[in-house]
Amino acid sequence: MLNAKLRSVLADCSKLLLRAPDRGRVVESWSHVFGDIRIVFRWQHTGKGKSAADEPVRPNKKQRVRRERKWKTSSGERYVPPPKKRQLGVSFGESHFRETDCYLEGGLRKVRPYYFDFETYCKGRWVGKSLLQIFSSEFRRTKPIEYYWAAARAGRLWLNEEPVQDLNIVLKNNDFMRNTVHRHEPPVTAQPICILAENEEVVVVDKPSSLPVHPCSRFRHNTVIFILGKEHNLRELHPIHRLDRMTSGVLIFAKTPEVSKRLHGQIRERQLEKEYVCRVVGEFPECELTCEEPILIFYEVGSLCVDPKGKPCKTVFQRLSYNGKSSVVRCFPYTGRTHQIRVHLQFLGHPIVNDPIYNRNAWGPTKGKNGNIDKTDDELLKNLVEEHRAKQSLDILDLSEDNLKLVIEGRDFEESGISQPATVDVSSVDFSVKGEIAKESCQSPDVKIEEGKTISEGCGPNEQETHRVSKDPLCGECKIERPDPTPKDLVMYLHALRYKGAEFDYSTTMPEWALEHWQED
Repeated sequence: MLNAKLRSVLADCSKLLLRAPDRGRVVESWSHVFGDIRIVFRWQHTGKGKSAADEPVRPNKKQRVRRERKWKTSSGERYVPPPKKRQLGVSFGESHFRETDCYLEGGLRKVRPYYFDFETYCKGRWVGKSLLQIFSSEFRRTKPIEYYWAAARAGRLWLNEEPVQDLNIVLKNNDFMRNTVHRHEPPVTAQPICILAENEEVVVVDKPSSLPVHPCSRFRHNTVIFILGKEHNLRELHPIHRLDRMTSGVLIFAKTPEVSKRLHGQIRERQLEKEYVCRVVGEFPECELTCEEPILIFYEVGSLCVDPKGKPCKTVFQRLSYNGKSSVVRCFPYTGRTHQIRVHLQFLGHPIVNDPIYNRNAWGPTKGKNGNIDKTDDELLKNLVEEHRAKQSLDILDLSEDNLKLVIEGRDFEESGISQPATVDVSSVDFSVKGEIAKESCQSPDVKIEEGKTISEGCGPNEQETHRVSKDPLCGECKIERPDPTPKDLVMYLHALRYKGAEFDYSTTMPEWALEHWQED
């Protein structure tokens, strides 16, 4: 018994020497080891067993973190707390839904500007660099460095839950950063989300055009995930597939991770049958047509094109009708590449009638037919932006705002309709405006949106005052007045008509623009 106990104590000693690199922790841990040795010899000479009072008290995690922070602080070293555990999956609750609210106006669904915290842990390539270096090298294209100095003075930059006083602070591994910004979301169509089916496993909806499936880029509250959670109390949903923002139709969500895993397995095994309908330019061939051209993404542009170096794809097309100007075509994609149907139709010379990307003159005289694109990525992006800029429809492009700014760099940002990285006059900034304004705006978990409501209608006097002062002094978007798109601008003639799997079959009615005798205004 004694030898076994001594062997255990000596094993603890050897482990201690290996894992305790600093002297303070070695001395403290050795006291526990010597305490164990004293108890062993006491048992040997007195014959008494070890009591509960003799057990050495091991510090819990909170005590160890507090002790480590105290030791590092006393030695002049900046303390970095251990990373927090984060819940996996996409889940949004009341705190997210209360960030702002929405209203309907002119056939559009709009979101009131709100304050939002971008949060991230220090990336590996940032370790050893100062905040100033990171903002200058990786974020200078979107905002000038003067903005970040002003944001720090305004208390909008936080490092490990403490306000940043100096941008020259050097980052360490596990540093947690938070940046409060003033967000403006583009409007989307006011068409409601129709729930096609719901049971204990799935929710199936008819997604309107212009709505992203989940938060991305400039969209957060104007997304299917947020609207279902906020207005239909359908939360913790798992998308089974995705639709492009401008594509409407059948969209399936699983209610549990287990159901999601099972349905995704069917997709991987190609057990999912997908059927789309679209309206294309010109007279599409009457015979069934199969396109198997590989697709390659233009990384700088965000769009795709047919290219031998691309990924393999297959789409089957069947013409349903022709009205003398355009054709309604049924599409069966056998693979699920991004923009696959749109790119294949462009290659065939019959792009979707109102496709904001693939039916543009920016692609050249043939608009990309047969893959003829005699332009570089930069030239194509520049021409696409210029074309939409002339029509004041930049928000319709599925391109990142950073890429838009790169194209317009050196020009008048006010004219381009893009958020401008203008020089911030720090002397005129009211640093008391940090986020309290938007967080106190009139919101309710039971959302009731009515057509024609203005920004201040339905709010109390104090809340009306809040909206009158909701412009942010550091926000470039607040300085720009953009014309709203029309509801017609936010509809693309591509619709997911049917999704069929081994255990389900969901479909919608044919959209109005796909009817045989439909004529565009």
